Amino acid sequence: MNEKPVILTLDAGGGTFTFTALQDEQPLIDSFPLHAHSDDLDLSIETMIKGFYRVIDEIGTKPDAISFAFPGPADYKHGIIGDLPNLTGYRGGVPLGPILEEEFQIPVYINNDGDLFALGESRSGFLPYVNELLERSGNPKRYKNLVGVTLGTGFGVGISINGRLLQGDNSAAAEGWKLRNKQFNYTNIEDTISIKALKRIYAEQIAISPENAPDPVDLARIAKGEIEGVQPAAREVFLRFGDALGDALAHLTTIVDGLIVIGGGVSGAYDLFSGAMLDEMNGYFTSLNGIKQPRLLQKVYNLENSWQTQEFTTTEHAVIVTNKRLKRKVYYQPEKKTGIGLSRLGTSKAISLGAYHFAMNRLTE
Repeated sequence: MNEKPVILTLDAGGGTFTFTALQDEQPLIDSFPLHAHSDDLDLSIETMIKGFYRVIDEIGTKPDAISFAFPGPADYKHGIIGDLPNLTGYRGGVPLGPILEEEFQIPVYINNDGDLFALGESRSGFLPYVNELLERSGNPKRYKNLVGVTLGTGFGVGISINGRLLQGDNSAAAEGWKLRNKQFNYTNIEDTISIKALKRIYAEQIAISPENAPDPVDLARIAKGEIEGVQPAAREVFLRFGDALGDALAHLTTIVDGLIVIGGGVSGAYDLFSGAMLDEMNGYFTSLNGIKQPRLLQKVYNLENSWQTQEFTTTEHAVIVTNKRLKRKVYYQPEKKTGIGLSRLGTSKAISLGAYHFAMNRLTE
């Protein structure tokens, strides 16, 4: 193994495979794309192999592992890819990981992009950023767990616990898209949390076909009054989006109790949906006896807001407790807090660094 391990990786999005290599979290070469040939399995795998050999030639050293994100369904633990809707050549269980391991004689790790996004943000992005804010504020609290969500074509989720990816026994942990939809309890969350859903919600309000509805970027601009369109309908789109998202994130927070970071294309409309999202997360249940209780044990702070960030990091509400049986004073923070904010790395970079850290974890076990 190299003194500082070299990890080969690729991005399998957009009909291309984009290759690079990382060492000490930094790229060793400029990334380059090759056509994925997604409808021809043999040609697609051949392209992948050629791409990795080209990376090896450019870096001039033997790599220590290959690690990358690839669409599912898949048995990621064993590197086997299932029937992919967008890479139609992959059918019937493709042993992609074992094929690459035999070819290059190094370990190969494959995961989904939502998982690697979360891992990248937990090791190199949002989580260390938040802990640095706490340190600068003189607050002894440190966070170790993180939920990462990507908002785009669908609702991607990954969970990092103590810097390790939560994978599950069937490579199916954190499949957040399977959460029930608050607004339509007979379906899953992606019927509200997806690009397709955003277009549908706008179209339904103004009686047009969803195919003719603006994309999310233009919907956000309409909602802000920057371009022509039906502004009330566009604003309603993001209110519903935020409400459903807040419900899903509240469920995840109940289980994980960690920070939450948001990436993906639709995260650019954070200022439009975050209010409804936080209202839901910091809202209340009403018991059958009529008594209200907070939805979560934690209060969720918007770390894209300077005032809320200050409230999140402050130690003003902390208590130093003593007892006649104790010789020392103990720091006590009565309020349980968690924070939510946007990716500090960018989605693509976070996924790439997640792939790097996953490989490093496995190589050093």
